[in-house]
Amino acid sequence: MDALHAFQTLDLRVGRILRAEPHEKARKPSYKLWVDLGPLGVKTSSAQITELYRPEDLMGRLVVCAVNLGTRVIAGFPSEVLVLGARDGEGRVVLLTPEREVPLGEKVF
Repeated sequence: MDALHAFQTLDLRVGRILRAEPHEKARKPSYKLWVDLGPLGVKTSSAQITELYRPEDLMGRLVVCAVNLGTRVIAGFPSEVLVLGARDGEGRVVLLTPEREVPLGEKVF
């Protein structure tokens, strides 16, 4: 498979975090997230982003998500999408987010 085709198989979409709460059963500090992906509906995600973000700061925030990786159950919570981030110089996860408003569910290319 060539690189372009490999990239195109990954379905990345923009969503808005509607709700965030501590995932107390997870082994590593995490949040349970509910992400509105527009026409794709509201999907859940377990995200290890506790070092830089508080639940109340996440609500309403736009994020980039991989939506076609399948569902994993993490400590009893279904994680349907992967919220994308990158590590900063200290190893903390920084969320990837559009710089401007875009429609929910918009495909990233």
